[in-house]
Amino acid sequence: MIKRALISVYNKQGLLELAQFLTGREVEIISTGGTYRYLVENNIKVTEVSEVTGFDEILDGRVKTLHPAIHAGILARRDNKAHMDTIKSKNILPIDMVVVNLYPFFDKVCDNISFDEKIEFIDIGGPTMIRAAAKNFKDVIVVTDVEDYSPIIEEIKSSGDVRYELRRKLAGKVFNLMSAYDGAISNFLLEEEYPEYLSLSYKKSEDLRYGENPHQSAAYYTETVGKAPMKNFEQLSGKKLSYNNMRDMDMAWKAVNEFDQICCVAVKHNTPCGVAIGKDLHEAYVRAYECDPTSIFGGIIALNRKVDVKTAEEIVKIFVEIVIAPDFDGDAVEVLEQKKNLRIIKCEARPTNDYEIAKLDGGILVQSADTKLVDVMKVVTEKKPSKEEMDNLIFGMKVCKYVKSNAIVVVKDFMAKGIGGGQVNRIWPACQALDRAKDGVVLASDAFFPFNDVVVEAAKYGIKAIIQPGGSIRDEDSIEECNKNGISMVFTGTRHFKH
Repeated sequence: MIKRALISVYNKQGLLELAQFLTGREVEIISTGGTYRYLVENNIKVTEVSEVTGFDEILDGRVKTLHPAIHAGILARRDNKAHMDTIKSKNILPIDMVVVNLYPFFDKVCDNISFDEKIEFIDIGGPTMIRAAAKNFKDVIVVTDVEDYSPIIEEIKSSGDVRYELRRKLAGKVFNLMSAYDGAISNFLLEEEYPEYLSLSYKKSEDLRYGENPHQSAAYYTETVGKAPMKNFEQLSGKKLSYNNMRDMDMAWKAVNEFDQICCVAVKHNTPCGVAIGKDLHEAYVRAYECDPTSIFGGIIALNRKVDVKTAEEIVKIFVEIVIAPDFDGDAVEVLEQKKNLRIIKCEARPTNDYEIAKLDGGILVQSADTKLVDVMKVVTEKKPSKEEMDNLIFGMKVCKYVKSNAIVVVKDFMAKGIGGGQVNRIWPACQALDRAKDGVVLASDAFFPFNDVVVEAAKYGIKAIIQPGGSIRDEDSIEECNKNGISMVFTGTRHFKH
């Protein structure tokens, strides 16, 4: 039976309805600071915390609930006679409900405010109270989420109390919240690349339609801090996203943002299948489509400029799952909406490129993102590439970063006309990429050539220039084969494996 409730919230959403319900059931409400004033202004009968503690708020409100009269009232076990005798002897009354949500550190740490101002949004009293209440959840109902107000009200209406199962769940939510809250604060203060303890701070954004396959469930979690693109996109139209949609969209958006020029990237099964630059967006899309008209069907389209009607009209000629771009003309949205299942995604944020995480069975691998394209550009052959060839080589290497290893990309006129990867050796994807391209001019590889076989194959297709990291003990074999066939070769010193 609830007799006393302590309420101290930053987010006042739904608070008035909850307070009115509690006072209607003759529950004494104890409150602090802004919450106290809000309740008084709305004619809710409320007792200020200082009346309970006999101690005024001090240190600009930093100390107000950190007092035995509060915490003994929360922590005393009702089934422990010694506990109850002790608080009775100290004239402390039990507290049966704690309603607290925390200072918005997740939001404020991203704001353009000073370090000291951010520190002030680290909540101390709130976490202390909810942790205490969560530990004693059998006797104290602890509420940290405004979405839980209604279920609690309905349960009390129907049975007069809150059942054990819901109390336990609410307590679990406290420690779930605190792990993310403390993790965000830890990362903010440490600023270490690889701290002793890995603190991940994520919040569930939505349940997805299904996982990698229909029989697998999935959910999407976003970072609690930061403004990365995959937590700040806006879905303008289309059905709900799936696990594979999210992964492909992330890949496509990262890839298209590699380019300052007007660019289109098509992705299928988390691998680029078409990449091209154009003088306008329509041309970029058409050229990307022409890279591989078969694989683009059912794929993801990413564009790095505002989508116009002409481009939209071209896109809807085939079936694609998603179109993602920084913005869309109103008329372009209307055209794309003709395909009712097409997801239209507006995303203005550029990739943050910080860390990549892979889950193992019993561990997590963490690495910095692959952000460096090349170390040096060293021509190692007798023949040097022309300026246009060099620009196309760099274009190809940017695409290589997003193709599964062993990656080979064949380019002509800033079109990735042949893309091969995901094989256990390098010659197979080289043969596939060269055959698909037919008339490619330059070839890019994500890693060095262990043998000269790729150069031999490239020469058959008239390739004029090759870019690769170098570093094989057999580099001279490939260089010699290039010289023999009049092919330029450039070493970058940077490998781009993507397993």
